[in-house]
Amino acid sequence: MTTSTWTRHHILSLADFVPEEYNTVLQTAASFREVLSRRVKKVPTLQGQVVANLFFESSTRTRSSFELAAKRLSADTINFAPSTSSLTKGETILDTAKTYLAMGADMMVIRHKEAGVPQAIAQEMDRLGVRVGILNAGDGQHEHPSQGLLDLFTICSVLNATNPNLELLADKKIAIVGDILHSRVARSNIWSLTASGAEVHLAAPPTLVPQLFTHFGTNRPGKLFLHWEIEPALQDADFVMTLRLQKERMTQHLLPSLREYHQRYGITRDRLKLCKPGVKILHPGPANRGVEISSDLMDDPELSLIPQQVTNGVAVRMALLYLMGSGKA
Repeated sequence: MTTSTWTRHHILSLADFVPEEYNTVLQTAASFREVLSRRVKKVPTLQGQVVANLFFESSTRTRSSFELAAKRLSADTINFAPSTSSLTKGETILDTAKTYLAMGADMMVIRHKEAGVPQAIAQEMDRLGVRVGILNAGDGQHEHPSQGLLDLFTICSVLNATNPNLELLADKKIAIVGDILHSRVARSNIWSLTASGAEVHLAAPPTLVPQLFTHFGTNRPGKLFLHWEIEPALQDADFVMTLRLQKERMTQHLLPSLREYHQRYGITRDRLKLCKPGVKILHPGPANRGVEISSDLMDDPELSLIPQQVTNGVAVRMALLYLMGSGKA
């Protein structure tokens, strides 16, 4: 593994990632995937460093994945729970971050329901002149970089298991279907997939995929297309990513009913007949079975990449922590 091309101190967004950075993450993750296949799944790479997981919002996959990734790299971990923290006594988020800084944190993994919180903490660390890396684990409706990278790694690994790289997607069509409006995952995936030269097709009701997304496709090697019907997005698609309906973020009545949504936009076996033979399905989770995707497809090992996404998440997050922390190791 090499970090010679890696100069990024914080990972807050994929909007300004360049192809060399994507390929560095993919190749490093491939190395760590091999480590995770061994009997002893641990390396001393970040021994002595402290990773603080500051999750101000509920999470199962991302939080557990980052904690396991840090431990596989031999780092010490601190986990933050807002309900039992001094936030309940009026402490500010920045003061909370400074508390973990004083405890010796080398990296902080931040998730928050409001966009911009990881960026604000990164700016405060930079203002203080400390070498603490901030990794955005999902902020509001902004971005979720590590999920976008693990999805990219999963897709590229299907195309070339031994050498996943960005160039593999240059002629591929990828459909993203669902609640794109509220999805930070969709935003990160749009940035990464259009950087590869892939055709990315968004499909959802007009209330869930507004025209504002067209600006994502400008000045990128790939192309972005918006559809308010699912059929043109699925036609000849190589990969289909379906997104959870984020009902907790919907402040307006954006859908007639979940049943009608499934009838018009749900991923089913019949709809997959529009795609290329060998099409694969992704879902960042958690999924509403029978709404975004039929339950049988989720559990079909020939079609579903969902278990691989979860497994690959550990390897990709190991790669990100390693790349961020290697300058201190």
